Amino acid sequence: MKPNIPDISQLKELSLPAPVSYAPQTWGWWLLLALLVVLALVVGARRYRQWRRDRYRREALVRLAQLRGRSDDLNALRELPELLKRVALSMPSPKPLRRDTITVGAGLPAMRPSPATSELTDRTPSLASQLPQGPAALGRSDWQAFLQQYSKRQLPANFSEQLAQLAYAPDATLRALPAEQRQALFDTCQQWMEHHHVAA
Repeated sequence: MKPNIPDISQLKELSLPAPVSYAPQTWGWWLLLALLVVLALVVGARRYRQWRRDRYRREALVRLAQLRGRSDDLNALRELPELLKRVALSMPSPKPLRRDTITVGAGLPAMRPSPATSELTDRTPSLASQLPQGPAALGRSDWQAFLQQYSKRQLPANFSEQLAQLAYAPDATLRALPAEQRQALFDTCQQWMEHHHVAA
C-alpha cells in the first residue's frame, strides 16, 4: 500500500470573509452622524455670517494702516475721526433706535409730535425722521460715551476731544502734535476698531 503523501497540488485557497462595512450598523450612529452634520452646517453658517458682517471692520483696518503709514500728513490725521464715524455707522445695529427722542447736535432733543398732530404726521414725514440718527448725530460727550460703551477696554477720557481737535483744529496745531501723541491716537483707534463689540 502506497502512503498518502501530501502534495502541493492538493492545497486549496481559503475563502476570505466578507469585507467589513464602515457604515454605521445601528440607527443611533446614523442619528449621531446627522446631528454632527447639522452642527457643522450651523457653525459654518454662523462663522460665514460673522465674517461677512465684519467686512466693514476689515476694510476700516486696512484704511487705518494706510493712514498710519503717512501719519505725518495732516490729511491722514484729519481723516482719522471721519474713519471712526464711518465704522460706527457701519456697525450692525444692536437694537432699533428710539424715535421719541433723538439727540441732535449739541444735545438738543427732537421730540415726537403730539397725538393731536398725528393726522398731519401720517401725511408728512416727521421732523425726527428727517434728522440724522445714531452715531452721526452724537456730540463730544455723547460720542465719547458711545465709543466707550462698545469698547472692551477703557478709552482715554478725552478721546473724543482729541478726535475733534484732529477734525477742526488749525493746521499749525496739528503740526505741533508730538509723534508719540499721534501714534497713541492711531493705536487707540486701531484697538477700538479691532475689538469693539456688536450684538450678535
